Amino acid sequence: SVTFTINKNARFSDGSPVTPEDVAFSLETLKSDTVHPFYPYYYQDIKEAVVLDAHRVRFNFARVNRELHMIAGQIPVMSKAFYQKHSFTGEGEENHLVPPIGSGPYIVSDVDQGRSITYTKNPDYWAVDHPSRKGMYNFETLVVKYYKDQIVAVEAFKAGEFDFMMVNIAKQWARDMTGKGFDDGTLIKKRFPHRNNAGIQGFLMNTRRQIFKDTRVRQALGLAFDFEWTNKSLFYDQYTRSSSFFSNSYLAATGLPEGLELSYLEPFRKKLPPEVFTKELKAPDTKGRGGMRNNLRYAKKLLAEAGWTVQDGVLKNRSGEQFRFEILLVSPSFERVMAPYVVNLKKLGITVDYRTIDPALYTDRVQNFDFDMIVHVYGQSLSPGNEQKNFWHSESAKRPGSKNLAGISDPVIDNLVDKIVYATTQEELTAACKALDRVLWYGYYLVPNWYLNVHRIAFHKKFARPNTLPLYYNQYQLLMTWWMAKE
Repeated sequence: SVTFTINKNARFSDGSPVTPEDVAFSLETLKSDTVHPFYPYYYQDIKEAVVLDAHRVRFNFARVNRELHMIAGQIPVMSKAFYQKHSFTGEGEENHLVPPIGSGPYIVSDVDQGRSITYTKNPDYWAVDHPSRKGMYNFETLVVKYYKDQIVAVEAFKAGEFDFMMVNIAKQWARDMTGKGFDDGTLIKKRFPHRNNAGIQGFLMNTRRQIFKDTRVRQALGLAFDFEWTNKSLFYDQYTRSSSFFSNSYLAATGLPEGLELSYLEPFRKKLPPEVFTKELKAPDTKGRGGMRNNLRYAKKLLAEAGWTVQDGVLKNRSGEQFRFEILLVSPSFERVMAPYVVNLKKLGITVDYRTIDPALYTDRVQNFDFDMIVHVYGQSLSPGNEQKNFWHSESAKRPGSKNLAGISDPVIDNLVDKIVYATTQEELTAACKALDRVLWYGYYLVPNWYLNVHRIAFHKKFARPNTLPLYYNQYQLLMTWWMAKE
């Protein structure tokens, strides 16, 4: 268990005190069926919250878990009184756009549905002088604007519609951040280095679909992606190829397994591909003579071994069924990436359709596992834990809304995930992550993409910022340390 003492000065934005009852209500809500399925799963090892007195609350744990103390400390504390008055699920027209109250430095002062949300600094913020808030939250008003089209967003930024923009598209960073504002120094684009665990992004295959159930098929599809050409021709050589599910971190598997990591894998040697023990993690490449031609030849061999052969220019199985699937996209910017990939797959006799759909429909289809292939990012932290069950564990494979989008259901992976969650030392955690990394990699559940070890940010010159950067941060955390420069 862990006991927390609430700061006696803690207040919600309406002036009411933050109480242990609010904390208990928050846990109860986040473990209920009124929230996204991720939360009850994430907090399942926190058995209950017990109110001890006017300022203390104790979380009792269902089992030993090194992360639970930190996870409990991250629970967002909601006002019980507010949600007894306003439905938590937003039912009823009168509750639909009622801004929730919180205990942070800003309050929601305006909402233009689908367009923007405005935050205003709370003049009565209880922790304004707290040491952990020193030098942070320096802006009186923050307006977050929504743009459905990234191209429109860039032009709006250059026209002065807003002041701070994270750029996620390589082409925009290389070619579109130009013009009068950048020439005269009013607008600035800058790379901010970080050491964040980059996780992995990839073209993820839904193994619930029959055509993706064979590992050899999934490996073959990965061989058809030409990262080197894509990076040079489309991304201006900005990216590094992912070779781990824990990219840009010390948790990534390197070399061959040894020591404690090997001991975690050894009991499953007969169930695992030999490559887990004999090959370093490395994505296919097209460097050298032969390049993509050699990769496609090997892919053709793997497909034949799996029962798929080319008949009259079309890849078919022994039953005469055609190998065909759809790639579902949520951003049109990925269409130019998919086009050459689909051309390479066509050389193998595979027919692939790709299309961009409405974000709401995309979210619904992904949450219900109604897709063949998607582009997906598995974000990781430097302290992996409970969320790994939601990513890879067989318990989450059939649960709508989970992040086990690949449909992985493997007792070996379940075992390694449990070793991560219930590791008691840093050595155990690192070894378990590296072991899991190898097993996931050689399961070929996705076609590995790329990552950056910098944040690409464009911003107005009106900002001043600290000289020293943290090691681990996201772009919004960075912005909260900035302030308005003196004229």
